Amino acid sequence: MNDTDSLEQHDERAGLVPLAAASVIVGSATGAIGVGFRFSLERAEAWRTAFVAWGHAGHEAAFVLVVLAAAVSTGLATWLVARFAPMASGSGIPHVEAVLHGKLPPAPLVLVPIKFVGGVLAIGAGLALGREGPTVQMGASIAHAIGQFMRRTAGDCRVLLAAGAGAGLATAFNAPIAGAVFVLEELMRRFDTRTAVAALGASASAIAMARLLHGDLPDFHVPAQPFPGFAMTGAHLLLGVLLGLLGVAYCRAILWTLDIAESLSKPLTVAHATARAALIGAAVGVLAWFAPDLAGGGDVLTERALLGAGTVAGVLATLALRFVLGTVSYAAGTPGGLFAPLLVLGAQTGLVFGRLCLDWFPGMSAVTGDTSTFAVVGMAAFFVAVVRAPLTGIVLVTEMTASFTLLLPMLTACFTAMIVPMLLRVPPIYDSLGERAAADKR
Repeated sequence: MNDTDSLEQHDERAGLVPLAAASVIVGSATGAIGVGFRFSLERAEAWRTAFVAWGHAGHEAAFVLVVLAAAVSTGLATWLVARFAPMASGSGIPHVEAVLHGKLPPAPLVLVPIKFVGGVLAIGAGLALGREGPTVQMGASIAHAIGQFMRRTAGDCRVLLAAGAGAGLATAFNAPIAGAVFVLEELMRRFDTRTAVAALGASASAIAMARLLHGDLPDFHVPAQPFPGFAMTGAHLLLGVLLGLLGVAYCRAILWTLDIAESLSKPLTVAHATARAALIGAAVGVLAWFAPDLAGGGDVLTERALLGAGTVAGVLATLALRFVLGTVSYAAGTPGGLFAPLLVLGAQTGLVFGRLCLDWFPGMSAVTGDTSTFAVVGMAAFFVAVVRAPLTGIVLVTEMTASFTLLLPMLTACFTAMIVPMLLRVPPIYDSLGERAAADKR
């Protein structure tokens, strides 16, 4: 070993113990905030459901009250963001990536309460947004503050920020390995020892806190699946192509909807942004009145798809409505992520595909089991088509469903789901959103 190698190893070990200790503190704090956020969302969704049920009991003007409540909640969420923490708008993951790449300064701690309250108001009102975006960005902000408080170097603060973001994802979906992989694959896009140590420490402590407070069961309950036979490879490749095309459409729909929303509210003042969000909230309130189960983050819809519930026509109608609702909800400018809505669409597409395959080729059931196989694979493949982070997608879905027997079909479908948008030259959604945000600042 030469002197240069020895020096590099010494630099890599320097301050590793304090960094590891800081990552555990970051993960614990992020896990506690993330669980609080999840509990708040569960209460908000329960209150919305109860409010709509109360209205359907025959109370006068109940429809107007439901629509008005959704409009006010969504408008207030956007007003808080626009007035106090503009960087809290949307998912927050593009902002975290911009900070890690040195394009933007870290968000101040005021982002945490704004993201928390705004997310509860918006998702609780029924917008089709996920809880993971807020927890990722809150975790990153908390991590940076802890790093500065512990007087870590600028490089260590950057590593801790990424680790805190991964801990946020781990907490949101009870998926510790996916949180660490997300840091390495999507946020940092490189592997080094210090980043891996911080990511693992933060995700592990976040999940320990989350499971202590929220429980340790997977997010979704899926019947045990057999190992699919090799004969199903063609079907999984085809499912990946289909979801790749749908992912291209979804990426373009999000950007197109954002363009329309901004063109209708120029100049984009706080008042205009609030009015735009209130209008979207009112539309979601109408949906919540007539179809309460279709509003909100969509975990119930994902669970139903994984269990194979619903007719093909009914699932297709829900899929089309949620496709539009997801893009419109994101255009409201409130805090809220993209992952959970992606999982809904992927599971539903996989369910429809599997139902058609088994109807047309009944012999498939002997080698693939039921439609749950296709729904689980669809979740991973659609995530990969839109986000373009295959390892994160596969590990995330595997941890959320405990479907370890489906790793090979997920790999197969994700392979084609990733190639299709690349061939069509459609960038990952977070790259597009990041470039859009940078262009708006110029």
